[in-house]
Amino acid sequence: QVQLVESGGGLVQPGGSLRLSCAASGIIFSIYHMGWYRQAPGKERELVAQISSSGYTIYADSVKGRFTISRDNAKNTLYLQMNKLKPEDTAVYYCKTWTSSQAYWGQGTQVTVSS
Repeated sequence: QVQLVESGGGLVQPGGSLRLSCAASGIIFSIYHMGWYRQAPGKERELVAQISSSGYTIYADSVKGRFTISRDNAKNTLYLQMNKLKPEDTAVYYCKTWTSSQAYWGQGTQVTVSS
């Protein structure tokens, strides 16, 4: 049974930083591609960043240069380091992994950027 559990969200002031974590179980973590997505109120869920099993990364244009996705295969954990946060980064952040036939999502963690 695949389980993804996010943590690390919270309230932060503009310009601040947060690090999100996603603990994975039920999969051979090292061979799975992983991703972070977010969904703001009234908007569709969107890609934030992805990291392949080999470490190749891609980012949404809106977060390039501010966010860093990484993974620790020994700990079965995915990370998202978020710096220089903006109010428009406010959203529920979700961890995702997938196979050719199925996608798996975590329950999400709320990030609120506000003064």
